[in-house]
Amino acid sequence: MSESLLITGCRQLLTLRGSAPRRGKALRELGIIRDGALLVREGRILAVGTRKTIERRKDARRAKKLDLGGRVALPGFVDSHTHLVFAGNRSEEYEKRISGATYEQIAKSGGGILSTVRKVRAADADSLFARASAWIKEFAAHGTTTVEAKSGYGLDAASELKILRVMDALRRHSPLDIVPTFMGAHVVPPEFRKRPDAYVDLLVHKLIPYVAKEGLAEFCDVFCDRGAFSVAQARRILTAGRACGLALRIHAEQLARTGAARLAVELHAASADHLEQVNASDIRALAASDVTCTLLPGCCFHLGLAHYAPARKLIDAGAIVALATDFNPGTSPTLNLQMVLSLACTQMSMTPAEAICAATINPAYSLRRADRIGSLEIGKYADLAVFSVEDYREIPYYFGVNHCWRTMKRGTILPSAEETQKGLTTEIS
Repeated sequence: MSESLLITGCRQLLTLRGSAPRRGKALRELGIIRDGALLVREGRILAVGTRKTIERRKDARRAKKLDLGGRVALPGFVDSHTHLVFAGNRSEEYEKRISGATYEQIAKSGGGILSTVRKVRAADADSLFARASAWIKEFAAHGTTTVEAKSGYGLDAASELKILRVMDALRRHSPLDIVPTFMGAHVVPPEFRKRPDAYVDLLVHKLIPYVAKEGLAEFCDVFCDRGAFSVAQARRILTAGRACGLALRIHAEQLARTGAARLAVELHAASADHLEQVNASDIRALAASDVTCTLLPGCCFHLGLAHYAPARKLIDAGAIVALATDFNPGTSPTLNLQMVLSLACTQMSMTPAEAICAATINPAYSLRRADRIGSLEIGKYADLAVFSVEDYREIPYYFGVNHCWRTMKRGTILPSAEETQKGLTTEIS
């Protein structure tokens, strides 16, 4: 029998025990255990409860011990919307936006997504892998244990497959769980600018079937918005993805209200993301569905927008709400979900408890993994994030600060940012 690990010293242990997904008032239920403890074996949670209860167990007496020193522990963050694999950055566009250029003006002049596409097409797989691996270490150091990652910066067969194969290598070698999404429908590539439907045909008839057959993605995503793909085109792409066995995600109602949120409901998508431009009717439809509404306030913040997604209305209507970073080089260059929680609270009127649920159990549900991650319950993976605070509400209260002390993935403690730089490791007695 393998050795067990006894984790004690939790001032607050946020278990998030209970059913998934969370809606309405249930989004505030954190299942807090004061002076909590966990017993872990073979990467899974064997027991959870108060310190006194867990320490009485015979198998706990023989276990290795990790004392968290009165810190706050919760499920590792689940970041369900990132564009992890890319090359370069877009800092020059950042300066242009500060000077008054809009996101769409920059895109029309050849910048934006297509700027990153050019860099990714020119990059080799090894350099993309190395860069993404470095980002993954940063995700882990900030408390994230599962990362969804989209393709979409290749926009031709060779480059999209290059990105997906990099993500497949990351899945095999990364300490975190990487969930791959095929997003060949990010924008229309320049070579198809005058015949976008021909590009949709390429996706539907060749790329999507090949990606699904090779097992390179679990989800199919499309940017359905002004300047990207229409509802009709998105329906074709997503229907093809579903027919090939891929679950569906959709970038919806970010720049303009197009009907993409309704399409997500119609096609039973796992997630509709952004949603800044939804109206009252859309909110009612989403609330009546099983579509997760993944909100991305980091994008609004970086673009300097005053209008954020209506999180409060969605929650009060009964929708499933999640939060994610939208980590990408153009509109949300952050991998810190703690900062996203701050934005959710201050800019979208979410409570700290709602924000934590929206960054753990609900995105786990949207990624079809709520039976394994997103809460600290018996049988689930021992994925934890430990914060050097006295109360969980301090996590969003301090913005732009990394209070993550330790991150654990399947019972293994990952290096902190400081330890990664110094080559140190955590000792367990």
